Amino acid sequence: MSILSGSRRKAAIAFILVTAILDIVAMGIIIPVLPSLIEEFAGSNAEAGWINGVFVALWAGMQFVASPVIGSLSDRYGRRPVILLSTVGLAADYVLMALAPNLWWLALGRIVAGITSSSFTTVFAYMADITPPEDRARGYGLIGAAFSAGFVAGPLLGGVLGEISPRAPFWFAAAMSGIAFLYGLFVLPESLVPEKRMTFSWKRANPFGAMMLLRSHAELTGLAIVTFLLHFAHHVFSAVFVLYAAYRFNWHAWEVGVLLAMVGVLDMTVQGLLVGPMAKRFGDRATMVLGLFGGAIGIAWMGLASTGLLFTLAMFPNALWGLAMPTLQSLMTQRVSESEQGQLQGANMSVASVAGVVSPLFFGAVYAFTLREGSWLPYPGAAFLIASFVLLCAALIGWVVARQASRREEEALS
Repeated sequence: MSILSGSRRKAAIAFILVTAILDIVAMGIIIPVLPSLIEEFAGSNAEAGWINGVFVALWAGMQFVASPVIGSLSDRYGRRPVILLSTVGLAADYVLMALAPNLWWLALGRIVAGITSSSFTTVFAYMADITPPEDRARGYGLIGAAFSAGFVAGPLLGGVLGEISPRAPFWFAAAMSGIAFLYGLFVLPESLVPEKRMTFSWKRANPFGAMMLLRSHAELTGLAIVTFLLHFAHHVFSAVFVLYAAYRFNWHAWEVGVLLAMVGVLDMTVQGLLVGPMAKRFGDRATMVLGLFGGAIGIAWMGLASTGLLFTLAMFPNALWGLAMPTLQSLMTQRVSESEQGQLQGANMSVASVAGVVSPLFFGAVYAFTLREGSWLPYPGAAFLIASFVLLCAALIGWVVARQASRREEEALS
């Protein structure tokens, strides 16, 4: 456990949550306008679909490479310097994208963003440092709620600023990342004591070496598969959500921003208020499975919605998805030592990044294919239905893994 305790631990949690909110606000601001900017350069909605998928894949690919390195660096040098360097890098990246004259510059921006945003692994490791195992589901729920709060404010601001200029949100995002850096520089304490730090090793820091940690425990391996499927399904939003809303319901940056803000409020409510009590009442495993099933229902509803109102109402069952990630993270952190938390989060991010590479390309291609003249699948909502099936598979695997783990624990106690 970290040297932080009592009032200092509460202050550290507050600091890391505020830092996370500022970073996510900066990321959320560009969501309503980036696909539109890509469409402006590409020349058509269908072309923008697969190009946006490529851009998301670039971002995820860099996270796959960088996350284990950053996680291992935080295990060696501490969490604070990694978080601070990331916020500076994000600020510079948003300036780069604000000035981008073509798709190639935007692509470079997504590559840099993938590297710098990999420090989210360090945020989760930071929480593991300062939180006892029995409270980690609640702690990760608070991080999820902070992320959601950022996505409430971010897309709303992005929608408003996007009406002024498609470049304005990038400038504002750069300013928010700069504020996050200054805030962290002056108030964020270190969470990992020197005696708990681990020597840096490229064997652990490369993505394949880091993921070997996921094979060290049977339940950890199963949960890594659930992590992959969860992130694979989730990237339907980054790949086609904005483009689909514009095509299907004729929504613009403002409408998309409002809807994403509503999603953020719902997610913040679920992760901030429901995760802790439900995990204590039903356990991490059951809460995780419930969240995955709820998300599968919600995302299928989106794909079947015939009106903007029905599409909006689908966000309510989809919000149950917020129960899954904090409990999934909590279960995994309980299977490794304190000195391996950064490596674990790097491995998790690598798994998520693999999904992030292939999923946007897949869903972007599916969406573009459904819009082509003469397509044998002329249904733009097909991508959401496929994502729902993937999430349902994750729920079923999670249920099987949880059941097997419970049996092993009962046998160990008998």
